[in-house]
Amino acid sequence: MKYKHLIIGLLLLVTALALAACASQEGPPGPEGPQGPPGPAGPEGPPGPEGPSGEAGAAGAAAEMGELSCAECHTDGTELTGRATAWGDSVHGMGEAYVRGTSASCAGCHSGGGFSARVAAGVAPDEVEEGDPNPTRQDCRACHQIHVTYTGEDWALETTDPVDFYAFEGVTYDGGEGNLCANCHQPRRGIAEPDADGNIEVTSTHWGPHHGGQGSMLMGVAGSPDVEGNPSSHATMVEGTCVTCHMGEEYNHSFEPAVERCQECHSGMESFDDTGLQTEVQEKLDQLEVELVARGWLDEEGHPAVTFVPAPEAYALWNWIYIAHEDGSLGVHNPAYTRDLLDASLETLGLGGE
Repeated sequence: MKYKHLIIGLLLLVTALALAACASQEGPPGPEGPQGPPGPAGPEGPPGPEGPSGEAGAAGAAAEMGELSCAECHTDGTELTGRATAWGDSVHGMGEAYVRGTSASCAGCHSGGGFSARVAAGVAPDEVEEGDPNPTRQDCRACHQIHVTYTGEDWALETTDPVDFYAFEGVTYDGGEGNLCANCHQPRRGIAEPDADGNIEVTSTHWGPHHGGQGSMLMGVAGSPDVEGNPSSHATMVEGTCVTCHMGEEYNHSFEPAVERCQECHSGMESFDDTGLQTEVQEKLDQLEVELVARGWLDEEGHPAVTFVPAPEAYALWNWIYIAHEDGSLGVHNPAYTRDLLDASLETLGLGGE
């Protein structure tokens, strides 16, 4: 029995040593087996720190500004509605001229939307490539940056940059806020050169500077080439030019000039016919018109005949159209240049001149 237990112990010892030897000779691990199914979800951890806010879109920005920003313009007063009413009674607010805006050659001035697009593109009216399919009058959006910031800054003008006249090279209108007006209130063309026979062709019943010649009259250009002009004091000495005289500090949107605004410079002035200027100009226009009709260059309705006219007489016809129809101020915009154009025209037709 004693030897039996000893033998069993030796056998156990040999087995243990053999297993240890096998373990020390174990080879590298085999390839990883496929992933088993996920276990149950653990408990939710605490929330992380809040991230930065993203940029709001246009609608979000407007909503974020809220009622207070809109109220800068949309109040219960009459500042906004009063100007809209005055504009509605103005030439810009009436008539059918805006429908011409469907034409590419007219859209840049005749349509309010077309005007804004042209100014943004920085092109002249004859460079507009497409008409406005939805033309508008020259309304608030034509002149102002409406609903861009939804604040009072939306009343900023579309542009106040100096304006290079597109029909008269080297002439720049720089009249402050009035620069906005001069983008359209300038002629589309100057008078043509005489042909080999000394005649100028009147190409249509709409022949002439076409159309708002007020800016060029202020600058003393666009009349017949035999008369040299200069900018008037209204162009060089009035800050804001058109806006100062036609709207005033109250920004009256009827665009009608007021005598009281003139009195700031012209003390004692009681009417626009100050010193009889407008009466004088109208008398000379009437005298010139009678002679032009008599010679067949002008019809009774004030439309030029479509024909060839000797250059000196064509100049007189051009000047009459420019002063009577296009400028319309009866000399106020540029007294000296207006008088010189009329006197030269009357002298050409043998009617004298002063």
